[in-house]
Amino acid sequence: MDLHAALKKHFGFDAFKGDQEEIIKSVIEGKDTFVIMPTGGGKSLCYQLPALLLEGTAIIVSPLIALMKNQVDSIRGHSEEDHVAHFLNSSLNKAEQLIVKDDLRAGFTKLLFVAPETLNKKETIEFFRELTISFVAVDEAHCISEWGHDFRPEYRRIKEMIKGINDQIPVMALTATATPKVQGDIQKNLGMSDAMVYKASFNRPNLFYEVRPKVELVKQLIRFVKERQGKSGIVYCLSRKKVEEIAEALTVNGIKALPYHAGFDSGTRARNQDMFLNEDVDVIVATIAFGMGIDKPDVRFVIHHDMPKSLEGYYQETGRGGRDGGEGHCLAFYDYKDIEKLEKFMQGKPIAEQEVGRILLEEVVAYAETAMSRRKFLLHYFGEEFDEVNGAGANMDDNAVNPRPREEGSKWVKLLLDCIAELKETAKAKYVIEILTGRGNSQIKSFGHDRISTFGAGKERDPKFWMAVIRQTTVSKLLNKDIETYGVLKLTTTGKAFIENPKSFTVILDHDYIERAEDDNLILNTKAQGSAMDEKLYQLLKELTRSVAKDSDVPPFVVFQEPSLMDMANQYPITLEELANIQGVGQGKAKKYGAAFIETIGGYVEENEIERAQDIIVKSVINKSGTKVYIIQNIDRKRPIDEIAKARDMSIEDVLTEIENIVDSGTKVNLDYYINDAIDEDKQDELYDYFMEDAETGTVEEAMKEMDDEDYSEEEIRLMRIKFMSEVAN
Repeated sequence: MDLHAALKKHFGFDAFKGDQEEIIKSVIEGKDTFVIMPTGGGKSLCYQLPALLLEGTAIIVSPLIALMKNQVDSIRGHSEEDHVAHFLNSSLNKAEQLIVKDDLRAGFTKLLFVAPETLNKKETIEFFRELTISFVAVDEAHCISEWGHDFRPEYRRIKEMIKGINDQIPVMALTATATPKVQGDIQKNLGMSDAMVYKASFNRPNLFYEVRPKVELVKQLIRFVKERQGKSGIVYCLSRKKVEEIAEALTVNGIKALPYHAGFDSGTRARNQDMFLNEDVDVIVATIAFGMGIDKPDVRFVIHHDMPKSLEGYYQETGRGGRDGGEGHCLAFYDYKDIEKLEKFMQGKPIAEQEVGRILLEEVVAYAETAMSRRKFLLHYFGEEFDEVNGAGANMDDNAVNPRPREEGSKWVKLLLDCIAELKETAKAKYVIEILTGRGNSQIKSFGHDRISTFGAGKERDPKFWMAVIRQTTVSKLLNKDIETYGVLKLTTTGKAFIENPKSFTVILDHDYIERAEDDNLILNTKAQGSAMDEKLYQLLKELTRSVAKDSDVPPFVVFQEPSLMDMANQYPITLEELANIQGVGQGKAKKYGAAFIETIGGYVEENEIERAQDIIVKSVINKSGTKVYIIQNIDRKRPIDEIAKARDMSIEDVLTEIENIVDSGTKVNLDYYINDAIDEDKQDELYDYFMEDAETGTVEEAMKEMDDEDYSEEEIRLMRIKFMSEVAN
């Protein structure tokens, strides 16, 4: 059989990639075949071509109904006959199912895609017994293993179902992500321990891996995407709500983006997906529901807004970048609080499932915090060696480009290995670190481990350092993490030899994302930090505020308050639109007082040749909670504030805070109907005059201090400040 001619005829390719030819020969010869091939490596061809060449129909078990139509359409695109490929699942009505079955009985259909749930039905098994089945291919086979990132209990019954049809049918398993443990689970469960195993390299040398701390994330995200204007990218978020928020934030900042998650109806999902594939939009913001089976070769960046639940998931999702061999930037944002949230979500699940979930999350944390080559770390996880000096893609990650501090660590490695040996290889990483740092908790004391020689011997180094040593000795194969016992540390033969004869070992110090907010030239949150502003510009703007206030016959704080000036001195807004996004400004104030300010800032930027920290100012997405709109509408209806508070289940103080925020952003409100009932006219006049003539900063705190001897309540002062700012500042 001339496979090259068949490849050219059916798919138009002149040559096979990697092991494709050997895999296809194995399937045609009727052998059980196991294919581990990274995303974009050409897995689907490995079952499509033999299915077209062999007698009978190949059954392809696939986990996602949503993808089956895409796969069927793709195969039909290479054939003159539509009936060459079908899917059989719950999305078909009775009449459509009959058409599929008629084509199968007639021998027209070469590939049939089914979900495991469909294969599970007794009538499906009985129907398949009537047909000639060439082989069964189990796609996304990692779903079989509880250690896989997409465990599906129905997958564990596939072998039983195949036996129900004919136990002589050859079986093919395919996956893009399988650690050695998952690989063993798949082979054992499918009864294919003697299978021909083809494992392609997991290394994607064109992908650049980077992890950043979650500081001012939306600003970082928009800047990153705008720097790649017109290029295709995917942003993954863990929640549907976050998908919609990020998609809207990108859109209002001039980026063509659409959301995608399972909460949308199928029509919306299909439309948004097609617009991305057809390049009508540049960015798709999605949950992990998006991307499986999507064959877009020129995705130039894959961003993880949240770290995923496992490294398998991360690897599969990043693998959607740069499939054509071109640029592919994989950026993940990391905050340990997100990991803690994911751990909380696991509560209530069976204990064994929680243990598995925690170990998978520990590996994600290790990847995020490691300072060694990220590529080496990832490939080690999938059981593959990598030379970080000369290997393909050796300098393609943030740790290689910006290396972390290193030190000679052979004495620390020896101490670690001695401790594990003293504990008789029965402890996990956290417990070993507690021993080394001398934490005498009740568990350690009950086992008598506070009396072993290594207890407290490493207390001069912190737990973070010891975790780095454990990671690096594991990747260097001095240690092994035993998956079966949920991560107990075991010494390897090499590790035992190191104890007897220690050698030089360089330890790379891990990232500390809590302490390194300023290391990466990130835009800091000026509301919280207040330290990144341009002091010279700030003083200029302060003088300008006084001048504008004098011309307008109002106090300076009415024009712009101090936090707004500090934000301007950090962000350098040079258009009214940018100024409106400065803290406490808004469109009303920008229009009323902004012209002189943007002229001054623009001149300052040009004169000092300042390269702005960002060439974008992030436009805020309007708060859709409805609270502000509700308050404004009810003030217009002259509804008492206590009633507004009660209706929204808020305190009066909280409602006043919301109104202050509304007014400080430049929106007018008229509370006269409420103020005239609540405050005497004389008091109103005195407080109004105070804000106009005596107040320096215009804050409530300053007013309370100044008016301490007078008989004014905090609520009265707040109400009059709202009235004053609304009438004079806006």
